[in-house]
Amino acid sequence: MSPAERAHPGADMERFVREQMAFMGLAEADIETIRHTAPLVLKHEAALTEALYNHFLSFPETAQFFLSEDGTPDLSRLERRKHSLGRWLRETAEVAMTHGFVYYLLAIALSHSHREYGPGGKIPAQFMVGAMSLAQTAIAGVLRGELADPLQALEASVAWNKLLLVHLNVLLLGYLLPPREGRD
Repeated sequence: MSPAERAHPGADMERFVREQMAFMGLAEADIETIRHTAPLVLKHEAALTEALYNHFLSFPETAQFFLSEDGTPDLSRLERRKHSLGRWLRETAEVAMTHGFVYYLLAIALSHSHREYGPGGKIPAQFMVGAMSLAQTAIAGVLRGELADPLQALEASVAWNKLLLVHLNVLLLGYLLPPREGRD
């Protein structure tokens, strides 16, 4: 099939995610490692989400998405976002690439890349990449602290990184869509 004949990945997310998993080398052993270490990561869910949003608030370019009209942090919005990030982390830890989950990821992608409302408007792609990098680094730190064997911690970090890069590729799909007026 030529690239011109191939549908946008969003038209068949399950195929796209399977291809990304293969490309990243995310094997069954990696999936088992992620599921085995998931409880270690998830017990730090609140700290991980708090640290990520505190990081966002420390930079004006990202803080703008979480501020009230008076310029102060919108605490209720931040709590909703932390809750959503926690949900994503819990579901990610299951590594269940079901039809529902892969389209959930696509919905997250579109909610960030096509947001026409709310403080700050659309989330620039570089912040999606940066946020995933921050998540990878934080999870690696958790695994380093939780696993006594440094080799196990490294292997677990590599497995999580592969999975998070699959997610990042899905999250970036929203930025690859032509503007709405170009699709009509």
